[in-house]
Formats: sequence, structure tokens, C-alpha cells
Amino acid sequence: MDIPATVDTTSTAEAGRHAVDFLKWESPDLLILDVVLPDVNGVELCRAIRRYSDVPVLFLSWKGTPDDIIAGLDKGGDDYVTKPFDPMVLVARVKARLRRAKVEREETPRPHTLCFGNVEIDFRSYTVRVDGRPVELFTKERQLLFFLARHPDQVFSPTQLHHHVWGWDAPSDERTVPVHISNLRKKIEPDPSRPIYIRTVRGFGYRFSPREDNGTGCENPATKLKQK
Repeated sequence: MDIPATVDTTSTAEAGRHAVDFLKWESPDLLILDVVLPDVNGVELCRAIRRYSDVPVLFLSWKGTPDDIIAGLDKGGDDYVTKPFDPMVLVARVKARLRRAKVEREETPRPHTLCFGNVEIDFRSYTVRVDGRPVELFTKERQLLFFLARHPDQVFSPTQLHHHVWGWDAPSDERTVPVHISNLRKKIEPDPSRPIYIRTVRGFGYRFSPREDNGTGCENPATKLKQK
């Protein structure tokens, strides 16, 4: 079942893999996550989400022993509400967490545009430009580039990239990752045979490395981020 379109300010997902797919495209203010899901343990799902997202997570579960609560918070949860619960208490905790998140965002503005060399990535419009001109990217190429760009200088194995971009239940396997990396380099690298942005770390995987100089076609210094 696909995730329904956002209505007002709330979206839902019936399984863990749907939540992961949703988070690839949307940036929710808060995630309410059950521990017992049809396809995955919610605590382990939270740990996976923490590898690429800092969205506040509030656990909601009938598993309310001290060990359960500690495990949820240790794996990246921000709060834990046990069932049965008073709906007003849940609403109050959500509002409190959202207020805290708002303060944190105001203290550390989140970038929406990354410029490096002659390449510009706009995370809001989901567009990529090279030398000021739009670049046509296939869906997985775009998702792969945006994921790497949000995690500069971090090394990811093909398996990790396939997990984050293609999803847990994708019919393809990690061998498709090098193919997409190669195609992506042809579209954004000055010299695809000697890549400077998407680098290969032999024996480990790939690393996104914005250049230190400004290059051409991008008005901001390389690695400088336009803020909201």
C-alpha cells in the first residue's frame, strides 16, 4: 500500500518500509513510531532512520517496561509514550517536542542549496544545475546524489547506498549502485574519468567531497550553504 498524500499536516504509513520511502521525499517535523510494526521492529527502524535523518521520533507502544523505554531512547528516540495513554498527554508531548525542534532549527538554520565547483543542488526544488544549466537526472541518480550531498565526507558502501536509496525490499541489488554512480559522474563531474565530487574509497565505497575552491557557475564559495 502506498503512503497516502499529505492531508493538512499529517501523513501515515502502515509499515516500516513505507515510512522509510516517505522520509526520502518529505521532511516531517515529527515522527510518531510504534515499536511493533508489520515488517520491522520500530526501535531498529529508528536506528536506521538516524543514519540519515534527525527528525524527532516519539515512540508509541504497549511495550512499556523500563528496558523497552531505555532501548527506544538509546536507539535515537526523543520520547516514549506507553499504551494505554491519554490523548491529551500525547498531544502535549508532541507540541512540546515541536517547540523544542523549532528552537533548534532557529539556532541552526538548515541549508537548502549547496554549491560546489560549477554544480548547484537545490534541496527544496529538487533540481541540479551544472554551469547554471539544469541537468536531467533519472530518479535513482537524483536520489543517490541528494543522499550523498546531505552526508558530505562520509563513506558509504554499495550495500548502504542501496539500502538508503533503493529501500529494504527493492527487487534489484547493490550491483546497480556502481552503474548509477558512473552515470551520475558523467553528468556532473568535470572529468568523469577522474572524479572530484563523488570519490571512490577503495575497499569501502563512495564519498561525496565538495571542492574547496569556488570553481565557476556557482555564486557561492564551494561548500558554502545558502540558509533559509
